[in-house]
Amino acid sequence: MTLYHFGNCVALVYVPYYLAYKQSGLSEYGAFWKCVQAGMIYMFTQLIKMLVLATFFPDNVGEGTGSLIAEFFKDTVDLADLVGLYFVLNGIPGKGHSKVLTAGIGWATAELILSRALLLWIGARGAEFDWIYIQKCLESNVLLVQHIATATLIWLWSRHNLNKNLKTIITLLLILTCYKPLLFDSLTHILQLGVWLGLVIKAAFALVYGLFTLTIYASVADIIGIY
Repeated sequence: MTLYHFGNCVALVYVPYYLAYKQSGLSEYGAFWKCVQAGMIYMFTQLIKMLVLATFFPDNVGEGTGSLIAEFFKDTVDLADLVGLYFVLNGIPGKGHSKVLTAGIGWATAELILSRALLLWIGARGAEFDWIYIQKCLESNVLLVQHIATATLIWLWSRHNLNKNLKTIITLLLILTCYKPLLFDSLTHILQLGVWLGLVIKAAFALVYGLFTLTIYASVADIIGIY
C-alpha cells in the first residue's frame, strides 16, 4: 500500500510535466538543456531570495498588522522570480511559443524537484496514507500552468512593439502574481477555508490567469505576427 501510494503521487506530479514537454513539441526543438538552464537560474534566484529574506526579514515577527506588513515585504522579494524568468527567456533562441514553454516548464520543473521531490520521498512512503501529498501533487500541476502563463506575460512585456496600455495591464498581472500568496493566505484566514477549497480557488485563479494570458498572446500574435 505504501509503495502504491508513493507511485500514485509520483505519477500525479511528474506525468503532467512530461506530457507538457513532449506534447508541446519542445523535444523536437532540442530544448532539454535549455530547460536545465532555466532550472539552474531558478536555483540561483531562490538562493538570492533566501539570502535577502534571512538578512532583512528574520522569522520573528508577531501576529497582527506587523505580521501582515512583513509578509507583504517578503512577497515583494518574489519580484526576483520575474527577473530570473526574464533572463531565462533572453537566453532561449527561437519563436515565441517555444521560448515561453521552455522557460515555463523548466522553471516549474526546477521548483517541483526542489520543493516536492524530498517531501514525496520521505512522506508519501510513510506507513500511513495522508491526503496532503495528493494535495501537494495537484498544487504542483496548478503551478505549472501559472509559471507558463507568467513566462508568457514576461515575454510579451519585454517586446518593444507592444501597446503601452496592454503593457500596463501585463505589468499589473505580473505584480499580482508576486502577491498572490499573501492574497490567498488572507482570504483563507478571513473565510476560514479548508485545504481542498483553497486548492480549488488556486486552480480557478490559475485557469483564469492562463486563459487571460492566452487571450492577450493570441491577440498580439494576430496583430504583429509573433507565432
